[in-house]
Amino acid sequence: MLIVDGYNVIRQPGGPYARLFERDPDAARTRLVSDVAGYAYGEWTATIVFDAGGNPHADGAPERVAGIDVVFSAHGSSADSVVERLASEARASGRRVTVVSSDAQTQWSVMGSGVQRMSARDFIDEVLGEDELRSESNPSGSTKSTLSERLDSATLDELTRWSRGHHR
Repeated sequence: MLIVDGYNVIRQPGGPYARLFERDPDAARTRLVSDVAGYAYGEWTATIVFDAGGNPHADGAPERVAGIDVVFSAHGSSADSVVERLASEARASGRRVTVVSSDAQTQWSVMGSGVQRMSARDFIDEVLGEDELRSESNPSGSTKSTLSERLDSATLDELTRWSRGHHR
């Protein structure tokens, strides 16, 4: 299982998500979902956790998007606590778990339970390397190599509404 601390990755200084987030937070979240879905495909069960503890409409329920789970933490709850809980539950069930976060407290919490961790920077480097490989080996000749580039407008609109806490 791969668990990604979404805003920790997005806000990685100098990273591609951080630059995009400054201009368009929804686009940054959509790109991360797309990139994690592509990275995890066939290898991992993946979950991205975003901090929405200050949003009174956030209920913490996972939504299935592009083959992965996306969670906005429930009102009053932090993404870190959700990441730690998911990692603990997965590990207790005997699953191999990697947590992507550069948050020191989260790292210490999950590492103590035998969960592997990957820094946000290492994850971005790995994902960008995967994107380059996909682009180079795209047999269709299409320049659209990420999921966000292939999603139709209705799906992108739904992701945007959902990321703002206006999901079903």
